[in-house]
Amino acid sequence: MTEREAVAHLLRRATFGPTAEEVDAAERAGVAATLDSLLAPPGADRGTAAPPLPALGPDPYAELADNPTREQRQAANRERREQVLRLSGWWLDRMVAADDQAGEKLLFFWHGHWATSVRKVRSAPLMLRHLETLRRHGRGPLDALVTAMVRDPALILWLDGHRNTRKAPNENLARELMELFTLGIGGGYTETDVREGARALTGWVVDRRSGAARFTPRRHDPGPKTILGVTGDLDATAYARLLASRPEAARFVASRLWFRYAGPQVPAPADLAGPDTVGTLRRVFTAPAFAQTPGTLVKQPVEWLVGALRQLGVRPSTLPEQRRRQLLAGLEAMDQVPLRPPSVGGWPAGGAWLTTSSLQARLRSANLLAAVAAPAALDRLAAAPPDGRLDALARLLVVDRWSDRTRAALTPLAGAPRQLLAAGLVSPEYTVS
Repeated sequence: MTEREAVAHLLRRATFGPTAEEVDAAERAGVAATLDSLLAPPGADRGTAAPPLPALGPDPYAELADNPTREQRQAANRERREQVLRLSGWWLDRMVAADDQAGEKLLFFWHGHWATSVRKVRSAPLMLRHLETLRRHGRGPLDALVTAMVRDPALILWLDGHRNTRKAPNENLARELMELFTLGIGGGYTETDVREGARALTGWVVDRRSGAARFTPRRHDPGPKTILGVTGDLDATAYARLLASRPEAARFVASRLWFRYAGPQVPAPADLAGPDTVGTLRRVFTAPAFAQTPGTLVKQPVEWLVGALRQLGVRPSTLPEQRRRQLLAGLEAMDQVPLRPPSVGGWPAGGAWLTTSSLQARLRSANLLAAVAAPAALDRLAAAPPDGRLDALARLLVVDRWSDRTRAALTPLAGAPRQLLAAGLVSPEYTVS
Protein backbone atom coordinates (compact mmCIF):
# COMPACT_ATOMS: atom_id res chain seq x y z
CA MET A 1 0.00 0.00 0.00
CA THR A 2 1.46 3.36 -1.03
CA GLU A 3 1.40 6.43 1.22
CA ARG A 4 -1.43 7.90 -0.85
CA GLU A 5 -3.42 4.69 -0.68
CA ALA A 6 -2.88 4.54 3.09
CA VAL A 7 -4.14 8.06 3.74
CA ALA A 8 -7.02 7.58 1.28
CA HIS A 9 -8.04 4.40 3.12
CA LEU A 10 -7.89 6.19 6.47
CA LEU A 11 -9.95 9.12 5.19
CA ARG A 12 -12.53 6.91 3.50
CA ARG A 13 -13.14 5.08 6.76
CA ALA A 14 -12.78 7.92 9.30
CA THR A 15 -14.88 10.41 7.31
CA PHE A 16 -17.94 10.24 5.11
CA GLY A 17 -15.78 10.53 2.01
CA PRO A 18 -12.69 12.64 1.26
CA THR A 19 -12.22 14.92 -1.71
CA ALA A 20 -9.19 14.55 -3.94
CA GLU A 21 -7.78 17.77 -2.47
CA GLU A 22 -8.13 16.40 1.07
CA VAL A 23 -6.22 13.29 0.03
CA ASP A 24 -3.53 15.48 -1.54
CA ALA A 25 -3.13 17.41 1.74
CA ALA A 26 -3.13 14.21 3.80
CA GLU A 27 -0.47 12.67 1.57
CA ARG A 28 1.75 15.70 2.16
CA ALA A 29 1.15 15.56 5.91
CA GLY A 30 1.54 11.80 6.27
CA VAL A 31 -0.63 9.18 7.92
CA ALA A 32 0.30 9.97 11.54
CA ALA A 33 -0.33 13.72 11.28
CA THR A 34 -3.55 13.12 9.35
CA LEU A 35 -4.83 10.81 12.06
CA ASP A 36 -3.95 13.37 14.74
CA SER A 37 -5.92 16.09 12.96
CA LEU A 38 -8.89 13.76 12.47
CA LEU A 39 -9.12 12.76 16.12
CA ALA A 40 -8.26 16.21 17.55
CA PRO A 41 -9.32 18.72 14.89
CA PRO A 42 -7.59 22.10 15.25
CA GLY A 43 -9.71 25.20 15.71
CA ALA A 44 -13.42 25.79 15.27
CA ASP A 45 -15.42 23.90 12.68
CA ARG A 46 -16.27 26.66 10.22
CA GLY A 47 -18.17 24.27 7.98
CA THR A 48 -20.85 23.51 10.54
CA ALA A 49 -21.49 27.21 11.13
CA ALA A 50 -22.96 27.44 7.63
CA PRO A 51 -26.07 25.30 8.20
CA PRO A 52 -27.69 27.00 11.21
CA LEU A 53 -29.86 24.95 13.52
CA PRO A 54 -33.34 24.58 12.05
CA ALA A 55 -36.07 26.66 13.64
CA LEU A 56 -38.17 23.73 14.77
CA GLY A 57 -40.31 25.45 17.36
CA PRO A 58 -42.16 23.52 20.09
CA ASP A 59 -43.71 20.11 19.66
CA PRO A 60 -47.01 21.02 17.95
CA TYR A 61 -48.86 18.13 19.57
CA ALA A 62 -47.77 19.20 23.05
CA GLU A 63 -49.19 22.64 22.33
CA LEU A 64 -52.71 21.35 21.66
CA ALA A 65 -55.41 22.27 24.09
CA ASP A 66 -57.43 19.64 25.93
CA ASN A 67 -59.86 17.75 23.70
CA PRO A 68 -58.51 19.00 20.34
CA THR A 69 -60.62 18.65 17.24
CA ARG A 70 -59.79 16.17 14.51
CA GLU A 71 -58.61 19.03 12.29
CA GLN A 72 -56.32 20.37 15.01
CA ARG A 73 -54.74 16.93 15.50
CA GLN A 74 -54.22 16.56 11.76
CA ALA A 75 -52.58 19.99 11.56
CA ALA A 76 -50.31 19.13 14.48
CA ASN A 77 -49.27 15.88 12.83
CA ARG A 78 -48.51 17.69 9.56
CA GLU A 79 -46.32 20.17 11.43
CA ARG A 80 -44.56 17.32 13.22
CA ARG A 81 -43.73 15.71 9.88
CA GLU A 82 -42.45 19.00 8.51
CA GLN A 83 -40.26 19.47 11.58
CA VAL A 84 -38.75 16.02 11.09
CA LEU A 85 -38.12 16.78 7.42
CA ARG A 86 -36.38 20.06 8.30
CA LEU A 87 -34.23 18.34 10.90
CA SER A 88 -33.28 15.47 8.57
CA GLY A 89 -32.37 17.90 5.81
CA TRP A 90 -30.34 20.05 8.20
CA TRP A 91 -28.32 17.08 9.46
CA LEU A 92 -27.67 15.82 5.94
CA ASP A 93 -26.40 19.28 5.02
CA ARG A 94 -24.22 19.41 8.14
CA MET A 95 -22.70 16.02 7.33
CA VAL A 96 -21.60 17.42 3.98
CA ALA A 97 -20.44 20.80 5.29
CA ALA A 98 -18.56 19.74 8.42
CA ASP A 99 -14.81 20.32 8.50
CA ASP A 100 -14.69 17.86 11.41
CA GLN A 101 -15.70 14.95 9.24
CA ALA A 102 -14.48 12.36 11.74
CA GLY A 103 -16.65 13.88 14.46
CA GLU A 104 -19.71 13.97 12.26
CA LYS A 105 -19.25 10.37 11.16
CA LEU A 106 -18.72 9.33 14.78
CA LEU A 107 -22.05 10.97 15.63
CA PHE A 108 -23.69 8.90 12.90
CA PHE A 109 -22.06 5.77 14.35
CA TRP A 110 -23.51 6.53 17.80
CA HIS A 111 -26.90 7.28 16.24
CA GLY A 112 -26.90 3.75 14.83
CA HIS A 113 -25.58 2.26 18.08
CA TRP A 114 -28.10 3.98 20.41
CA ALA A 115 -30.66 3.42 17.67
CA THR A 116 -33.62 5.68 18.44
CA SER A 117 -36.34 6.41 15.90
CA VAL A 118 -38.43 9.52 15.51
CA ARG A 119 -41.29 7.30 14.33
CA LYS A 120 -41.99 6.36 17.94
CA VAL A 121 -40.50 9.39 19.69
CA ARG A 122 -42.59 11.60 17.39
CA SER A 123 -40.71 14.78 18.18
CA ALA A 124 -38.04 16.50 16.11
CA PRO A 125 -36.94 18.73 19.04
CA LEU A 126 -36.36 15.64 21.21
CA MET A 127 -34.38 13.97 18.41
CA LEU A 128 -32.25 17.09 18.05
CA ARG A 129 -31.55 17.02 21.79
CA HIS A 130 -30.70 13.31 21.43
CA LEU A 131 -28.11 14.11 18.73
CA GLU A 132 -26.66 16.92 20.82
CA THR A 133 -26.20 14.54 23.76
CA LEU A 134 -24.41 12.02 21.56
CA ARG A 135 -22.25 14.75 20.06
CA ARG A 136 -21.35 16.18 23.47
CA HIS A 137 -20.32 12.87 25.04
CA GLY A 138 -19.49 10.68 22.05
CA ARG A 139 -15.73 11.32 21.97
CA GLY A 140 -15.16 10.80 25.67
CA PRO A 141 -15.27 7.98 28.20
CA LEU A 142 -18.13 5.50 28.15
CA ASP A 143 -19.17 6.37 31.71
CA ALA A 144 -20.30 9.90 30.84
CA LEU A 145 -22.05 8.78 27.68
CA VAL A 146 -24.08 5.98 29.29
CA THR A 147 -24.98 8.21 32.25
CA ALA A 148 -26.28 10.89 29.90
CA MET A 149 -28.18 8.46 27.73
CA VAL A 150 -30.23 6.86 30.51
CA ARG A 151 -31.63 10.37 31.06
CA ASP A 152 -32.11 11.15 27.38
CA PRO A 153 -35.79 11.97 26.72
CA ALA A 154 -35.89 10.45 23.24
CA LEU A 155 -34.31 7.17 24.37
CA ILE A 156 -36.64 7.00 27.37
CA LEU A 157 -39.68 7.32 25.10
CA TRP A 158 -38.26 4.98 22.46
CA LEU A 159 -37.76 2.17 24.99
CA ASP A 160 -40.78 2.85 27.22
CA GLY A 161 -38.74 4.14 30.15
CA HIS A 162 -41.51 6.59 30.96
CA ARG A 163 -43.79 3.59 31.61
CA ASN A 164 -41.34 2.03 34.07
CA THR A 165 -42.66 2.49 37.63
CA ARG A 166 -42.18 0.83 40.98
CA LYS A 167 -45.64 -0.74 40.68
CA ALA A 168 -45.30 -1.79 37.05
CA PRO A 169 -41.65 -2.23 36.03
CA ASN A 170 -40.95 -2.14 32.30
CA GLU A 171 -37.77 -3.97 31.31
CA ASN A 172 -37.31 -2.67 27.75
CA LEU A 173 -34.73 0.02 28.48
CA ALA A 174 -32.79 -2.07 30.99
CA ARG A 175 -32.62 -5.04 28.61
CA GLU A 176 -31.44 -3.08 25.58
CA LEU A 177 -29.07 -1.05 27.73
CA MET A 178 -27.26 -4.26 28.56
CA GLU A 179 -27.78 -6.29 25.41
CA LEU A 180 -27.29 -3.71 22.64
CA PHE A 181 -25.68 -0.62 24.15
CA THR A 182 -23.08 -1.70 26.73
CA LEU A 183 -22.42 -5.37 27.46
CA GLY A 184 -23.58 -7.11 24.30
CA ILE A 185 -25.25 -10.48 23.90
CA GLY A 186 -23.45 -12.91 26.17
CA GLY A 187 -22.10 -10.05 28.27
CA GLY A 188 -22.37 -11.93 31.55
CA TYR A 189 -25.74 -10.64 32.77
CA THR A 190 -28.83 -12.62 33.71
CA GLU A 191 -32.59 -12.10 33.56
CA THR A 192 -32.42 -11.18 37.22
CA ASP A 193 -29.93 -8.43 36.37
CA VAL A 194 -32.36 -7.12 33.75
CA ARG A 195 -35.24 -7.04 36.22
CA GLU A 196 -33.12 -5.35 38.88
CA GLY A 197 -31.84 -2.88 36.29
CA ALA A 198 -35.41 -1.98 35.39
CA ARG A 199 -36.06 -1.21 39.05
CA ALA A 200 -33.03 1.08 39.11
CA LEU A 201 -34.38 3.00 36.10
CA THR A 202 -37.85 3.61 37.55
CA GLY A 203 -39.09 7.14 38.12
CA TRP A 204 -38.14 8.94 34.91
CA VAL A 205 -40.81 10.68 32.83
CA VAL A 206 -40.66 13.02 29.85
CA ASP A 207 -42.33 16.42 29.76
CA ARG A 208 -43.17 16.85 26.08
CA ARG A 209 -43.95 20.53 26.51
CA SER A 210 -40.49 21.39 27.85
CA GLY A 211 -38.69 18.49 26.19
CA ALA A 212 -36.99 17.52 29.45
CA ALA A 213 -36.66 14.23 31.28
CA ARG A 214 -37.69 14.59 34.91
CA PHE A 215 -37.20 12.31 37.89
CA THR A 216 -40.37 11.64 39.90
CA PRO A 217 -39.47 10.12 43.31
CA ARG A 218 -42.90 8.60 43.94
CA ARG A 219 -42.53 6.47 40.78
CA HIS A 220 -39.07 5.24 41.73
CA ASP A 221 -38.30 1.98 43.53
CA PRO A 222 -35.87 3.00 46.29
CA GLY A 223 -35.27 -0.48 47.66
CA PRO A 224 -31.93 -2.30 47.51
CA LYS A 225 -31.07 -3.97 44.23
CA THR A 226 -28.42 -6.47 43.20
CA ILE A 227 -27.07 -6.02 39.68
CA LEU A 228 -24.08 -7.93 38.35
CA GLY A 229 -23.14 -8.87 41.89
CA VAL A 230 -23.31 -5.31 43.27
CA THR A 231 -25.94 -4.60 45.93
CA GLY A 232 -27.19 -1.18 46.98
CA ASP A 233 -29.83 1.49 46.53
CA LEU A 234 -28.95 1.75 42.85
CA ASP A 235 -30.62 4.44 40.77
CA ALA A 236 -30.24 5.25 37.06
CA THR A 237 -26.89 7.00 37.50
CA ALA A 238 -25.38 4.24 39.63
CA TYR A 239 -26.69 1.60 37.23
CA ALA A 240 -25.22 3.41 34.20
CA ARG A 241 -21.83 3.78 35.86
CA LEU A 242 -21.85 0.16 36.93
CA LEU A 243 -22.44 -0.99 33.35
CA ALA A 244 -19.86 1.38 31.89
CA SER A 245 -17.21 0.19 34.35
CA ARG A 246 -17.50 -3.42 33.31
CA PRO A 247 -14.64 -4.71 31.10
CA GLU A 248 -17.26 -6.39 28.92
CA ALA A 249 -18.66 -2.96 28.04
CA ALA A 250 -15.31 -1.58 26.89
CA ARG A 251 -14.67 -4.67 24.78
CA PHE A 252 -18.17 -4.67 23.29
CA VAL A 253 -18.15 -1.00 22.26
CA ALA A 254 -14.64 -1.37 20.84
CA SER A 255 -15.82 -4.34 18.77
CA ARG A 256 -18.72 -2.28 17.42
CA LEU A 257 -16.35 0.53 16.42
CA TRP A 258 -14.10 -1.99 14.66
CA PHE A 259 -17.10 -3.53 12.88
CA ARG A 260 -18.30 -0.17 11.57
CA TYR A 261 -14.91 1.39 10.74
CA ALA A 262 -12.80 -1.61 9.75
CA GLY A 263 -15.48 -4.05 8.65
CA PRO A 264 -16.45 -7.64 9.38
CA GLN A 265 -13.91 -9.42 7.19
CA VAL A 266 -10.82 -9.00 9.40
CA PRO A 267 -11.10 -10.00 13.09
CA ALA A 268 -10.72 -7.21 15.62
CA PRO A 269 -7.38 -7.20 17.45
CA ALA A 270 -7.23 -7.93 21.16
CA ASP A 271 -6.96 -5.04 23.64
CA LEU A 272 -8.65 -2.64 21.22
CA ALA A 273 -10.48 -0.62 23.87
CA GLY A 274 -8.91 2.69 24.83
CA PRO A 275 -9.67 4.97 27.78
CA ASP A 276 -12.30 6.80 25.73
CA THR A 277 -13.84 6.67 22.27
CA VAL A 278 -11.08 8.73 20.65
CA GLY A 279 -8.49 6.44 22.21
CA THR A 280 -10.27 3.38 20.85
CA LEU A 281 -10.53 4.90 17.38
CA ARG A 282 -6.81 5.60 17.42
CA ARG A 283 -6.18 1.93 18.15
CA VAL A 284 -8.60 0.93 15.38
CA PHE A 285 -6.87 3.08 12.76
CA THR A 286 -3.32 2.20 13.82
CA ALA A 287 -3.86 -1.55 14.17
CA PRO A 288 -1.80 -3.49 11.59
CA ALA A 289 -4.99 -5.40 10.75
CA PHE A 290 -6.69 -2.15 9.67
CA ALA A 291 -4.33 -1.94 6.69
CA GLN A 292 -5.71 -5.30 5.54
CA THR A 293 -9.30 -4.03 5.24
CA PRO A 294 -9.50 -1.96 1.98
CA GLY A 295 -12.26 -3.12 -0.33
CA THR A 296 -14.10 -5.05 2.39
CA LEU A 297 -16.65 -2.57 3.80
CA VAL A 298 -19.92 -1.85 2.00
CA LYS A 299 -20.81 1.82 2.41
CA GLN A 300 -24.07 2.49 4.17
CA PRO A 301 -26.43 4.58 2.00
CA VAL A 302 -25.93 7.71 4.12
CA GLU A 303 -22.14 7.32 3.92
CA TRP A 304 -22.37 6.75 0.17
CA LEU A 305 -24.58 9.79 -0.43
CA VAL A 306 -22.74 12.23 1.83
CA GLY A 307 -19.36 11.22 0.42
CA ALA A 308 -20.61 11.69 -3.13
CA LEU A 309 -22.09 15.11 -2.32
CA ARG A 310 -18.78 16.22 -0.85
CA GLN A 311 -16.74 14.98 -3.80
CA LEU A 312 -19.10 16.54 -6.33
CA GLY A 313 -19.12 19.90 -4.56
CA VAL A 314 -22.85 19.85 -3.75
CA ARG A 315 -24.37 21.39 -0.62
CA PRO A 316 -27.94 20.13 -0.17
CA SER A 317 -29.02 23.46 1.33
CA THR A 318 -28.19 25.24 -1.92
CA LEU A 319 -30.41 22.99 -4.01
CA PRO A 320 -34.07 23.70 -4.82
CA GLU A 321 -36.47 22.21 -2.31
CA GLN A 322 -37.61 19.55 -4.78
CA ARG A 323 -34.03 18.34 -5.20
CA ARG A 324 -33.47 18.27 -1.42
CA ARG A 325 -36.58 16.17 -0.97
CA GLN A 326 -35.39 13.86 -3.76
CA LEU A 327 -32.13 13.27 -1.89
CA LEU A 328 -34.02 12.21 1.23
CA ALA A 329 -36.43 10.15 -0.86
CA GLY A 330 -33.42 8.38 -2.34
CA LEU A 331 -32.20 7.47 1.13
CA GLU A 332 -35.66 6.19 1.97
CA ALA A 333 -35.63 4.01 -1.15
CA MET A 334 -32.25 2.65 0.00
CA ASP A 335 -33.75 1.98 3.46
CA GLN A 336 -31.57 4.32 5.50
CA VAL A 337 -32.94 7.68 6.58
CA PRO A 338 -31.31 9.62 9.45
CA LEU A 339 -33.46 9.69 12.60
CA ARG A 340 -35.30 6.55 11.47
CA PRO A 341 -33.36 3.36 12.28
CA PRO A 342 -35.61 0.38 11.63
CA SER A 343 -35.30 -1.11 15.11
CA VAL A 344 -33.44 -0.80 18.39
CA GLY A 345 -30.77 -2.97 16.77
CA GLY A 346 -29.97 -0.21 14.28
CA TRP A 347 -29.33 -0.58 10.57
CA PRO A 348 -27.97 -3.71 8.89
CA ALA A 349 -24.51 -3.90 7.37
CA GLY A 350 -22.56 -5.50 4.56
CA GLY A 351 -24.45 -7.40 1.90
CA ALA A 352 -27.81 -6.15 3.16
CA TRP A 353 -27.10 -2.95 1.19
CA LEU A 354 -26.39 -4.84 -2.06
CA THR A 355 -29.85 -6.13 -2.96
CA THR A 356 -31.32 -5.64 -6.42
CA SER A 357 -33.81 -3.05 -5.15
CA SER A 358 -31.15 -1.09 -3.29
CA LEU A 359 -28.93 -1.08 -6.38
CA GLN A 360 -31.77 0.33 -8.47
CA ALA A 361 -32.40 3.02 -5.85
CA ARG A 362 -28.70 3.81 -5.69
CA LEU A 363 -28.59 4.19 -9.48
CA ARG A 364 -31.52 6.63 -9.40
CA SER A 365 -29.74 8.66 -6.74
CA ALA A 366 -26.49 8.51 -8.71
CA ASN A 367 -28.25 10.00 -11.73
CA LEU A 368 -29.63 12.75 -9.51
CA LEU A 369 -26.15 13.45 -8.12
CA ALA A 370 -24.70 13.63 -11.62
CA ALA A 371 -27.44 16.07 -12.58
CA VAL A 372 -26.70 18.46 -9.69
CA ALA A 373 -22.90 18.06 -9.59
CA ALA A 374 -20.95 21.29 -9.39
CA PRO A 375 -19.66 22.49 -12.77
CA ALA A 376 -16.08 22.21 -11.51
CA ALA A 377 -16.50 18.48 -10.94
CA LEU A 378 -17.82 17.90 -14.45
CA ASP A 379 -15.17 20.19 -15.92
CA ARG A 380 -12.45 17.97 -14.44
CA LEU A 381 -13.83 15.02 -16.36
CA ALA A 382 -14.47 16.94 -19.58
CA ALA A 383 -11.00 18.52 -19.51
CA ALA A 384 -9.25 15.17 -19.41
CA PRO A 385 -8.45 13.50 -22.74
CA PRO A 386 -10.91 10.71 -23.57
CA ASP A 387 -8.40 7.99 -22.75
CA GLY A 388 -7.66 9.64 -19.40
CA ARG A 389 -11.21 10.27 -18.18
CA LEU A 390 -11.46 7.06 -16.19
CA ASP A 391 -8.35 8.07 -14.27
CA ALA A 392 -9.82 11.55 -13.76
CA LEU A 393 -13.01 9.94 -12.46
CA ALA A 394 -11.01 7.74 -10.08
CA ARG A 395 -9.25 10.81 -8.69
CA LEU A 396 -12.52 12.73 -8.32
CA LEU A 397 -14.20 9.86 -6.44
CA VAL A 398 -11.03 8.85 -4.52
CA VAL A 399 -10.94 5.34 -5.96
CA ASP A 400 -7.48 3.80 -5.92
CA ARG A 401 -7.95 1.88 -9.16
CA TRP A 402 -10.64 0.36 -11.36
CA SER A 403 -10.83 -3.38 -11.93
CA ASP A 404 -10.55 -4.57 -15.52
CA ARG A 405 -14.25 -5.41 -15.48
CA THR A 406 -15.28 -1.96 -14.22
CA ARG A 407 -12.92 -0.23 -16.63
CA ALA A 408 -14.50 -2.13 -19.51
CA ALA A 409 -17.99 -1.07 -18.35
CA LEU A 410 -17.01 2.59 -17.92
CA THR A 411 -15.00 3.05 -21.12
CA PRO A 412 -18.02 3.39 -23.48
CA LEU A 413 -19.28 6.28 -21.30
CA ALA A 414 -16.07 8.30 -21.44
CA GLY A 415 -17.61 10.74 -23.91
CA ALA A 416 -20.60 11.53 -21.67
CA PRO A 417 -19.30 12.97 -18.36
CA ARG A 418 -22.61 12.90 -16.48
CA GLN A 419 -23.32 9.29 -17.43
CA LEU A 420 -19.74 8.36 -16.62
CA LEU A 421 -20.05 10.01 -13.22
CA ALA A 422 -23.31 8.22 -12.40
CA ALA A 423 -21.84 4.88 -13.40
CA GLY A 424 -18.74 5.48 -11.28
CA LEU A 425 -20.89 6.19 -8.23
CA VAL A 426 -22.52 2.75 -8.42
CA SER A 427 -19.34 0.87 -9.31
CA PRO A 428 -18.11 -1.88 -6.94
CA GLU A 429 -14.92 0.08 -6.28
CA TYR A 430 -16.91 3.09 -5.04
CA THR A 431 -19.68 1.21 -3.25
CA VAL A 432 -17.28 -1.04 -1.33
CA SER A 433 -14.45 0.95 0.21
